[in-house]
Amino acid sequence: MAGKIPQHFIDEVLSRTDIVDVIDARVTLKKRGNNHVACCPFHNEKSPSFNVSQQKQFYHCFGCGQSGSAISFLMNYENMHFVDAIEQLAENLGLEVPREGGDQPRPFNESKPLYELLDSVSQFFQQQLKEHPPAIEYLKNRGLSGETAQRFGIGYAPDGWDALNKEYPDKEAMLLKTGMLKTSDKEGASQQRAYQRFRDRIMFPIRDRRGRVIAFGGRVMGQGEPKYLNSPETPLFHKGSELYGLHEARKAAQDAGSVIVVEGYMDVVALAQYGINNSVATLGTAANQQHSDILFKIVPNIVFCFDGDAAGRKAAWRALEATLPTLQDGRDAHFLFLPDGEDPDTIVTNSGAAGFQDRLATRMPIIDYLYDHLSKDIDMSSIGGKAQLAEKAKPLVSKIQPGVYKQLAYRRLEALIGITLNDTQQTAYAPRPAKSALRKQGEEGLTQMSRAVLIVLQHPRVVASLEGEENPINPEVRGADILNQLIADIQKEPTLSTAIILERQRTRPEYNYLNQLATRPLYPDGRELDDDSALAEFQHAIAQLRKLSNRKHTAQLDQSKRRGLLSRRRGSKS
Repeated sequence: MAGKIPQHFIDEVLSRTDIVDVIDARVTLKKRGNNHVACCPFHNEKSPSFNVSQQKQFYHCFGCGQSGSAISFLMNYENMHFVDAIEQLAENLGLEVPREGGDQPRPFNESKPLYELLDSVSQFFQQQLKEHPPAIEYLKNRGLSGETAQRFGIGYAPDGWDALNKEYPDKEAMLLKTGMLKTSDKEGASQQRAYQRFRDRIMFPIRDRRGRVIAFGGRVMGQGEPKYLNSPETPLFHKGSELYGLHEARKAAQDAGSVIVVEGYMDVVALAQYGINNSVATLGTAANQQHSDILFKIVPNIVFCFDGDAAGRKAAWRALEATLPTLQDGRDAHFLFLPDGEDPDTIVTNSGAAGFQDRLATRMPIIDYLYDHLSKDIDMSSIGGKAQLAEKAKPLVSKIQPGVYKQLAYRRLEALIGITLNDTQQTAYAPRPAKSALRKQGEEGLTQMSRAVLIVLQHPRVVASLEGEENPINPEVRGADILNQLIADIQKEPTLSTAIILERQRTRPEYNYLNQLATRPLYPDGRELDDDSALAEFQHAIAQLRKLSNRKHTAQLDQSKRRGLLSRRRGSKS
């Protein structure tokens, strides 16, 4: 198994990457002063609060607080994993990603041939569709145009056992690895034969957020089970973290400010046929927290669309529980329940886009659904019933991120039970926040340690004023390990950008707070630090921290002396 990516390579990728180019390829930036600005891609807004600093190689949104390097941007915008983001940036630079392990780093390109093969298989299925009139007729009868089929890359897997074997005679191992072939015993366990997983099915390529084919879903055209068949879990495909149609729906979802989560491929495709392009589907799994996290990074509102039967209600409740921890100010979720026997495909086919939009207007806010579901079998006219609702609801509402949204959810509960909950009652189930080595001093102020770290992150050149001192702050001072490490890194490489400095801290528990410091104004009035002011403020902060260091050191000496004196006294008594 490949090891981790060496830090020196991550530094090199960031030093050779211009974050403005990375972001401008996905979000249109405009030059404003020393920075570039745009409307934030991570939340809806009418005036731009998304800033990109070419000097710091760092982005920050003053509206929603998202910030980071080019790596962080790809992780948040494309929903990539850390390694995938580095691989993408490295590919742009024509570099191979090395891995630590042994004396020589080895290239990390094992997945590239698999992506290329699945793309080729997708094209093969599309060609097979053109040559199989019954499959074309089936799609026409379902109301799909050739344009829609082409947009989603819909194809046909021919009947039989070995079409892919014949098309790719030297790729059997890779086809097995991607789940396109499977094996069965023939004439005993000693002999196995590889054959097609998908046969005589309409094929839907499943793409990741970068548009790469990572798996397939196949649907029978007539009778047969299973009606839908998905690729198995593979090195490229983890169905619990993917959504069908997300690559195709991203732009429309951002424009609409919402995304509709449905249950099947045909629902997504049928809605798109009628101009409703902001829908996605889960891949044979229940909607989970990772799905909501992914979608909320793209849009502020999610609409879950389920059948109104018992199974649909059960699935909806699981989606609600998974979504609550992802809710915060600026985000919302709704639930749309369809009549028994109906799905988005049948509704839009029979009633058109207007008919589906009419249904969509009846969606229920997630908090309304929460209390409606919990109170269904409770006598809300009784004191005991109201207390029972509160007992059931508080652990769930406590999962919502702190803010106005959470407060309003509690206000709705208070209206239902007829009393005001105090802070202790509201937070009885809330998780305790972890302590950090760097903490804010009150709501507005910063500790001297945080002030020093902020200045170093935003103006790394101030470190030169320390004239090569190592560990200028007593390690016993809280947060000194972080500040001393930042200073040491910059002393070794004075040209490090803010992005590289922060990227080296990604594994620290304080990483998110360091990101905040990298963009936070030092002064309450929001003034930006110029170089001279940054140097003066840094020297003042260091002086204050040294005083604290000296007091710590003196206290430690006094304590040691007292212990020594006490030991001598005890010795004399014996």
